[in-house]
Amino acid sequence: MAKYASFAQWYSEGPSATYVHSMKSTGGILSMYGSTQPGQEMDTPAVPDLVIYQDVLGGSRLNASLGGGRFDVTMENGGCVFAAPNFAVNCRVETTHHIRSFVFPVLHWQTMLDEASDGKISFDSLSIYRGAFATPALKGKLRNLWALCEEEAAPSRMLARAAGCEILAEICQLGGTDLAPKKGGLAPWAERRCIEMMHARFADDLCVDELAVEARLSSFHFARMFKQSTGVTPLAYLTRLRLEKACELLEHTDIPITEIAPDVGYSSNQVLARVFAKHMHMSPSDYRRSVRDPARSYAMR
Repeated sequence: MAKYASFAQWYSEGPSATYVHSMKSTGGILSMYGSTQPGQEMDTPAVPDLVIYQDVLGGSRLNASLGGGRFDVTMENGGCVFAAPNFAVNCRVETTHHIRSFVFPVLHWQTMLDEASDGKISFDSLSIYRGAFATPALKGKLRNLWALCEEEAAPSRMLARAAGCEILAEICQLGGTDLAPKKGGLAPWAERRCIEMMHARFADDLCVDELAVEARLSSFHFARMFKQSTGVTPLAYLTRLRLEKACELLEHTDIPITEIAPDVGYSSNQVLARVFAKHMHMSPSDYRRSVRDPARSYAMR
């Protein structure tokens, strides 16, 4: 079998590439794939990534060796199995199945585990590679991540890192090791500096890691403590800033929506429209019409 440097390369160049129908990836932090695969036996080469395979519909009979010993199980709706990093996977599924794959490169995520656990947890030490898991918490976090990425077209670095921290915390708990969060919110100075940074750079592809450095915390602890302090996640806070600026530009300028989208941090006006519809319950064009004085709008034509 050919050697592949990552799961992403395997899924884009290997025999599974023809089955992939959707791909969401950003900067190697966290990648996601949707695929429909026929019943077959398949070998996946060892790659330096933790991979979560989620059976979207369930009902598939899986016989697999993913790094913790061979097992045989019928998958539940939304059930997941975990493939260990640097392990050559063998699996057999008897029927066509719909899979979502969530990929965590060890290079980017081991540091987070080290910081959150004081070096006590590694991907190799997790007891999750034999059997299937279908807890409501895990299914909910994966479902929410996929839905948010559908909304934004591709995961921002903040979304990828923040969601990844939540999912890995859940995985550690499933493996018998709880990443207990620090109690309390951010120190007032840290909250102030992070909010100032978000106001100054709301249009950038900010990462939780950058904010965590500003607060002198690990990414894992920062995301939870920020929510304790502000009542919302860093991503939700950033989205609110972007929408406030978009509303201001729509109300007080004639800048085309296609130009407003990148000015407030979105890759296209279609992405801005999806976010706007979710939070404002109308399109950017409808909002602009609703807040403009009719006489003023007529005079400006």
